[in-house]
Amino acid sequence: MKALLHYGLYVAIFLSALQVVIARHETRGLFVELQKLERTGDELNEEWGRLQLEQSTWAINDRIETFARTKLDMKMPEHSSVVLLAK
Repeated sequence: MKALLHYGLYVAIFLSALQVVIARHETRGLFVELQKLERTGDELNEEWGRLQLEQSTWAINDRIETFARTKLDMKMPEHSSVVLLAK
């Protein structure tokens, strides 16, 4: 009877230890995945900052006006052709 109880306790201890090893392995895998996702998030934040800077550079009024005058052959309308509309 005692031998059976000891055998049962040994099996329970072994299974418990095995579960600890499995849990640690899964935890390490999840930690590696978390680090990859954080790195990806950092890269996306850097790209977002670069895109915002690029957008602000392209949206400068002088640059838009120069582009309109040179590439699109646009010009300011003459005062006689401007019509103001009241609300």
